[in-house]
Amino acid sequence: MRLFQLAASAAMLAVTAAQPALAEDLATKKAVEAEYDNYLAPLFLDFHQNPELGFLENRTAAKMATELKAAGLEVATGVGGTGVVGILKNGKGPLILLRADMDGLPVEEKSGLPYASKAKQVGEDGKEYNVMHACGHDTHITSMVGTARRLAAMKDKWSGTLMFIVQPAEEGVRGAKRMMEDGLYQRFGTPDYALAFHVAAELETGKVAAAEGIQYSSSDTLDVRVPGIGTHGASPHLGKDPVYIASQIVTALQSIDSREISPLKPVVVTVGSIHAGTTYNIIPDEANLKLTVRANDEETRARVIALVERIAVNIGKAHGLPDNMPVTVKHFSGTPTTNNDPALARRLNAAMKRELGAAAVVPFEQQNMGAEDFTYFVSPNAGVPGYYFAVGGTTPERLAAAKAGGPAIAGHHSPLFQVAPRESIVLGTRAMVAAVLDLAAKKK
Repeated sequence: MRLFQLAASAAMLAVTAAQPALAEDLATKKAVEAEYDNYLAPLFLDFHQNPELGFLENRTAAKMATELKAAGLEVATGVGGTGVVGILKNGKGPLILLRADMDGLPVEEKSGLPYASKAKQVGEDGKEYNVMHACGHDTHITSMVGTARRLAAMKDKWSGTLMFIVQPAEEGVRGAKRMMEDGLYQRFGTPDYALAFHVAAELETGKVAAAEGIQYSSSDTLDVRVPGIGTHGASPHLGKDPVYIASQIVTALQSIDSREISPLKPVVVTVGSIHAGTTYNIIPDEANLKLTVRANDEETRARVIALVERIAVNIGKAHGLPDNMPVTVKHFSGTPTTNNDPALARRLNAAMKRELGAAAVVPFEQQNMGAEDFTYFVSPNAGVPGYYFAVGGTTPERLAAAKAGGPAIAGHHSPLFQVAPRESIVLGTRAMVAAVLDLAAKKK
């Protein structure tokens, strides 16, 4: 009986201890929802309808700088190109980095939404592209404004310094590295923690998910140049056909996953572009491939890159390319795997359950091998523990309709991509606020 009474008392204490946190989040929830309806909604529409490509986000960066200043932050611009850094100081305590990416994609929006992007922009290569937020970065930066405004209004609840990072060029995994190379931590301090989230079209609204280890795969971009000897299409024997050789390379690269790497280790090799020739009856003198390779550990990552070069170069030799005309492989850029700090992830997953409700936190399942350059902020060399989480972007009704045979849920980078902005932005903001309040709670 005594044991039962002690257990009952402990349970009552646990419930009582949890009540203030839940009550606090209900207040935060109402405040963030009101903030969205009264302030953030038009901001989101503006970002969505005016997307900009990586390192060309001048309008977006200026708008974010204005919004962060209005929220009471000290703001620096031009960090790592178009990056923006906002600092919110509130006494002694940890330095916490909060990051949102802001670039769009060279994709023509075909979502059918009434606020669909019709934007065009000249890219870094001098060509004009249709541009859309096909990966939800518009929700990320809108949520960052909401988070900054909410935490600035809650200074009695936390103490420390918050570093808001508005990052350029996440697509192509270049922007975080550029900001670090521009002395981000030397100029603004090395954070004690780094936080970020990504809206997920495959995840139901109202849900968040974070791994206690690997969150996203590595990604590397490579260019393969296949030389040839041009000739008339009627006389292929007089030349060396780079189109044919390149097609053999594309096919052979798929043997990396099926025959070279253990089936227990995920690998993806994607050739996203092949260009050669000008007309029907001319065998050209060059073909070019653009590809990405993805893996879930650094050893496999390095091996796959080496295998791409081995296969491409030796297929060229097998088809008789002279020694002075080898196939060449150029490794342009890449990002390692993104790994959450296990201890930090356990702590903040528990905080999310406490503040958002247990049903809101679901196990993280790696749906694909997408990559993230947030890893540069939390690399082993940086020594900063990181927590990256997914926020549900598609309503239960749309998910159920798709499951029943209705319109499929478009993936990220699709011209049909869309998420529910209000639900995503409100929950992303609440989750970020909950994480900061857990890490920087004001001592009583």
